[in-house]
Amino acid sequence: MGEDGNSSIFNISYTNFLLVGFPGLQEGRPFLVLPVTFLYVAIISANALVIHTVVAQRNLHQPMYVLIALLLAVNICAATAVMPKMLEGFVHYANPISLHGCLAQMFFIYFTLLLDYNLLLAMALDRYVAICHPLRYTDLMTSRLLSLLAIFALTRSLGVAVPLVVRTARAQFCHTAVIRHFTCEYIALLSIACGDLTFNNQLGLAMRLVTVTFDLVLLGASYTRIIYAAFQISSGGARAKALHTCGSHLLVILTIYLSGLSTSIVFRVAKTVSQDVQNLLSAIYLLLPGALNPLIYGVRTREIRHHVEKMLCKKESRQEVGEKPKRLQSIRVERSCQDKRTLSTWKVEPVVSGNKR
Repeated sequence: MGEDGNSSIFNISYTNFLLVGFPGLQEGRPFLVLPVTFLYVAIISANALVIHTVVAQRNLHQPMYVLIALLLAVNICAATAVMPKMLEGFVHYANPISLHGCLAQMFFIYFTLLLDYNLLLAMALDRYVAICHPLRYTDLMTSRLLSLLAIFALTRSLGVAVPLVVRTARAQFCHTAVIRHFTCEYIALLSIACGDLTFNNQLGLAMRLVTVTFDLVLLGASYTRIIYAAFQISSGGARAKALHTCGSHLLVILTIYLSGLSTSIVFRVAKTVSQDVQNLLSAIYLLLPGALNPLIYGVRTREIRHHVEKMLCKKESRQEVGEKPKRLQSIRVERSCQDKRTLSTWKVEPVVSGNKR
């Protein structure tokens, strides 16, 4: 009887789910709609502004700025994969989603995260060539090499994201249809799956360890060599510029990897942490890079900041030029009205004086 009951339970697999992110904030959910919407609009606007600046300015059509623009475009895609459903969950307590929609969201989340990692590797290679082999930079960092790096980034991201999604699609979800998360995250989906999930857990852990460990080793070796070479530059201005540029890249790397590391530790070790805290760490991990990267590159990269300021000043000057004719016209209208009032007063005065006489 028990075995038949268990087998019948395992034969039932939910294909529609309810996303319940931040279950402890039942009454405060509506108040989060406006700030989260503002955050989403700010992420899209800030990243799009820097991308537009790089595309519009010819002198920014260089490998480093192209890679920055690609990284920010990935940030927009990552935020769009997460935040619309997140906002819908704040409006409705239980946010419905199908299995196919859940798998698609999970694919785009991990695909964009892995693209972030791969683009950071490409940027480290670009800075390594620029600082360690400056005379050969234009010969090595060609458009062909950039294309190859883009293909490598896409292939490597697909090679990690697709197996995770395929293995998740083959699982049976019989425990419950409620996902206690605001997105279809891999670990959140496995928590409601039934059957032997040893391989799924090992696959997810192995993928994360291999990619993160491999990337961190390469990034650490590259930037150690870059910083050492930068200190060997005799010119103080060139040395400061090289270290400043590397500082921007290192800030982005620390933001992405530290937030991801803290989230993984909390999910796998700290079982006593509440679900709301776990979801908050996931939100920081998924959304913080998209919010900080345009600020880091837009403010700390002098060339991008200069063009953004120039573009904004041009827009303000055009508005002022457009307002000047309106101001002149209003001044002329006021003067003509004053002239008419003066003329009418001048015509009335003789009549009044005549009556007095």
